[in-house]
Amino acid sequence: MRPLHPPGPERSAEWRRRFGDEARAERPDLSALCLLVGAQADGELDETGMDAAQIELDRLAGELPFRPGGPRSWATALAEHLGDRCGFRGTPGDYQRLDSSLLHEVLRRRRGLPILLSVVWMEVARRAGAPVYGVALPGHFVVGFGPPEQQVLVDPFDGGRVLTGTDAELLVAGATGAPLDPSMLSPADPLDVVLRILNNIRAWAAARPERSDVALWAVELSLLLPSHPARLRYDRAQLLVERGDFLTGALELDAYAEVVAAVDEPAADRVRRQARAARAMLN
Repeated sequence: MRPLHPPGPERSAEWRRRFGDEARAERPDLSALCLLVGAQADGELDETGMDAAQIELDRLAGELPFRPGGPRSWATALAEHLGDRCGFRGTPGDYQRLDSSLLHEVLRRRRGLPILLSVVWMEVARRAGAPVYGVALPGHFVVGFGPPEQQVLVDPFDGGRVLTGTDAELLVAGATGAPLDPSMLSPADPLDVVLRILNNIRAWAAARPERSDVALWAVELSLLLPSHPARLRYDRAQLLVERGDFLTGALELDAYAEVVAAVDEPAADRVRRQARAARAMLN
């Protein structure tokens, strides 16, 4: 595995600015956002590298031999092309790798997490004219083709295997212990996809305390999304304190406490105590 080193402060600030601009665009570009996430992780990914990744998605779309027709035909054609011929799929070991969450590396390795492989499927299929979208099943992201009454689901992590209704129910039951709800089959918004990718990156970093730098930039990118959980501000403050930036972390904790106080004063008091504890560490 190639070691990934983050970009310098100036380049990082530029990527974040572009990420925020793209996230606030009228129609955010999913592949561009994913590549900007990759640029925060990998200082070797520059403008040329991002262009090359977009060109690779175009090339893969151009290799589809024809427009198949209905949703199942599209699903089968993409599985044969991306899964069988090109070898895109996942393995259990991919969950242990940061590069499994980075689009440019997934395109290079042809391995990744379910959601990143799904991004490849969606972006290639969209370029080819398919009626495609992501489906954010709990615990396992998949891809859908066609309208609800004709929906065909595929699992890119399994090489694009077409899922039956029972397959989808088992995936949800395995992740949550609950039955499949029809609302889970709705198309995922691109910004929700990006937030889920960033959550995966944070989960990877949380299991590796020495990589709190990764957790910090992932939460900071999440905060640039127009809609995000308010608790992310608290998570960022905690990370700042953990990394030794006690004053900034304490200020962030105080600011979060003011937000929480409107609905839960005891919780706000707990956060204020954490802020005082962080300031005490300056002495």
